[in-house]
Amino acid sequence: MTAVEAPPDTATPPPAAGRRPFRWTREQYHRLGELGFFRDKRVERIRGEVVEMSPVDWPHTIGKQLVGDALRVVFAGTGWVSDQSPLPLDGSDPEPDVAVYPGTVRDYTDHPTDPLLVVEVANSSLAYDTTTKVELYAEAAHPEYWVLDLPNRRLQVFRDPYAIPAGGHTYRTRLTYAPGEGVSPLAAPHAVVAVADLLP
Repeated sequence: MTAVEAPPDTATPPPAAGRRPFRWTREQYHRLGELGFFRDKRVERIRGEVVEMSPVDWPHTIGKQLVGDALRVVFAGTGWVSDQSPLPLDGSDPEPDVAVYPGTVRDYTDHPTDPLLVVEVANSSLAYDTTTKVELYAEAAHPEYWVLDLPNRRLQVFRDPYAIPAGGHTYRTRLTYAPGEGVSPLAAPHAVVAVADLLP
């Protein structure tokens, strides 16, 4: 495991002066979906903008399945695992590849907003998942965020969200786990997930 202290200036820079993207509300975004504007497209709403997601290749599909399978075992009886479902945030509706929520799915009447753990499986989206998504999940104060880094065959674990004094949000701690190592989720400290079991 390698620990890296998060740099203090990892906030996403503001848009260039004079450029103001249109910000869609959650209601507008859902209405566009109902009208078929996003048919055959993978999109999510990030800070009010509709962002097209990377195509899902086979390694990503396998990685997402393996992560979900492993976490269902770890959180059996204490939490439930959601695959590619919206996570409503202030101004955003990301769809993490895997998220773990407390209780059971029957405890919720709408999309939950309090994940114990959020996981993105990253191949072509690695840069996005380790910058924009880090800031987004840290701003929402999600306690733990994992990125399964397929190109480098490792797991990046982000913990302890905080607000950067100069603006923006990030995590104080980033841990990197190699295939021969295991990680214990904060919400299941007595369980160990083998990184090798998550990698395609």
